[in-house]
Amino acid sequence: MEQGSRSKVLVVDDNEQNRALAQATLEDDGYEVVLAVTGEEAIREFERHRPDCVLLDVRMPGMDGFAVCARIRDLPGGASAPIVFLTALRDVDTFDSALRAGGDDFLTKPVRPSELLARVQAALRVRRLGAELREHVELVKQQRDALMRLQLQKEQLTAFVVHDLKNPVSSMDLHAQYLLRDRALPEAARDSARHIRDQARSLLRLIYNLLDISKSEEGRLAPERARVDLRALVLEVFAALDLRASSRSVSLREAIDAPAVQADPDLLRRTIENLLENAIHHAPVGSAVAVSAAKEGAAVELRVADSGPGVPAEMRARVFDRFVQLEGDADDLHRAGRGLGLAFCKMAVEAHGGRIWVEDNAPGAIFCVRFPDDA
Repeated sequence: MEQGSRSKVLVVDDNEQNRALAQATLEDDGYEVVLAVTGEEAIREFERHRPDCVLLDVRMPGMDGFAVCARIRDLPGGASAPIVFLTALRDVDTFDSALRAGGDDFLTKPVRPSELLARVQAALRVRRLGAELREHVELVKQQRDALMRLQLQKEQLTAFVVHDLKNPVSSMDLHAQYLLRDRALPEAARDSARHIRDQARSLLRLIYNLLDISKSEEGRLAPERARVDLRALVLEVFAALDLRASSRSVSLREAIDAPAVQADPDLLRRTIENLLENAIHHAPVGSAVAVSAAKEGAAVELRVADSGPGVPAEMRARVFDRFVQLEGDADDLHRAGRGLGLAFCKMAVEAHGGRIWVEDNAPGAIFCVRFPDDA
């Protein structure tokens, strides 16, 4: 680390875990760290230690981060000290308030240690630049801030759209169910109602995937664990996706040897739904998709296998990225990530402290999920 042993960073956060993470990250790279829990304490520590950089939480009891920033700027040495705001709020108003308060940078929680180090190092390098270079850096910073503001606006608009879509799509599903209860409805109309319900439920899964991915990025995806009958849950998912499977003449099979698992019932259900929907989409017509589960020590391992085109070994990590599409060989075999389904699965599994990966089924793919199960 460049001059890390001579650089002092003041970390201000009322959350003990956040302080500990920042302290460990910075000290491991050679920085000297000063901690403060409140805004008032931060001002006292700044006057006492004259730190080279400040990491400042926005939301704190009493004096918030914006007020602390303004006070620090009026202290001796405070005008030139880079201040990096930390916040769990990804919205334009918070970002604009951080800039108006005099912040030099803006990081959203949960913060990755590598990103935290990079931002602190960059802030300290800018402080050491000459006046001419600092003008160029300021121009780049303004462009970066404009891009960040656009990104936050896009996320905010997406969140509004997703929330507004839930009600009409749920209404479509309910009306399709109402039609299916009408025994006098002709079979052709009943078949159409079943397809409407199937597509509405698929769209609802996409909407909930978007919502939960946003929660995960903000550190708010917290599983509410309960004891789940795994075989019963898998059979419920089979029933929900029966039309999707039968339309492709794909049979669904299960071999559940683990009686139950400690997990969030909704997140687990949607993980299985997304994996199964992905497998059905790629399974050859007339083939089978198999779901199995077994107890593996202090964990439960769930496997969803199909005999489709499979996933090349070098692409198996990327298949969980958003909107990824993996192209196949000259025979036009391909495996598409299908938007957000697999990305959601990865986040849901990792929120449980588990992991997800892909194996070769020769032919096809096996998506494997391992959940810790201490109960």
